Amino acid sequence: MQVKIIFDKLSLDEKFHTGWGVSFLIGDKVLFDTGEKGKWLIKNMENLKVEVDRLEAVVISHDHWDHTGGLWRILEENHHLKVYACPKFSKRFKNRVKSYNVQLIELDKFTRIADNIYTTGEISGRYAFRYMPEQALVLETSNGLTIFTGCAHPGIIKIIENVKQNISGRIFLVLGGFHLGGKHEKTIIQIVNEFRQLGVGKVAPTHCSGKNASKIFKEEYGDNFIEVKVGQIIEV
Repeated sequence: MQVKIIFDKLSLDEKFHTGWGVSFLIGDKVLFDTGEKGKWLIKNMENLKVEVDRLEAVVISHDHWDHTGGLWRILEENHHLKVYACPKFSKRFKNRVKSYNVQLIELDKFTRIADNIYTTGEISGRYAFRYMPEQALVLETSNGLTIFTGCAHPGIIKIIENVKQNISGRIFLVLGGFHLGGKHEKTIIQIVNEFRQLGVGKVAPTHCSGKNASKIFKEEYGDNFIEVKVGQIIEV
C-alpha cells in the first residue's frame, strides 16, 4: 500500500509547504494527523492530487496544535468523516470536532478502523509534567506491520511494545516522530538497540525525533533508513 507524506519539516520540492507537525495519508482514505496549518495542508494535498472528499477517516495522534491544525479545514470540506481521538483529549478539541457535525470516535484500546488499519487507542504519556494521551496507527500489509507515530510522548519503545502485544507480525517500518530531540546519545543508542531487539526492519524518524537521533538511526540502519520528505510516496 502507498503512504503519501502530506506534511512535515522537509520536502522534495519547493512547491510543498513545510513546517511543524506531520500528516501521512494511508491509501487514499485514512489521514493520520494534519500538520500545523490547514491552508498549507490543503495545498500540499492538491499538489499530490489527493481528493479531500475521498477521505473517510482522520486519526489524530494527540491534541497538540501542530497535529490538529489542519483538521478544521479538512472538516470544512468533508462532512462525512470519522475523526478518531483518545478519550482524554481536551473537551475543547472534542467540542470543536462535534461542531462540524461529523462523527467523533474515542478509543481507549487497540481497534481495527478499516481494512488492515488499526489504532492503538489511548496510550498514556507525559508532556510538560502533565498527562498526555496519544495513539499510534498500524497498517498491516504483506510486508508486515507499519507503525505511524505523531510525537511518541508515551515513549517510542512503549508504543512498539503495545503494538506487538495486540497484533502478530514482523514490524516492517516505524515512521513518524520519535520524540528524541535533546536526548543524550547513550539514551538514543539504547533505543536504537531496542528497535533491533524488537525486530524493526526499517525506520523513518521525522518531526520531533531530533537530528542526533536521525543520524544514529541512519548509521545503524543504513539502506533501511528512510529520510522523510513532503511529496514522498512510500510503498509499505
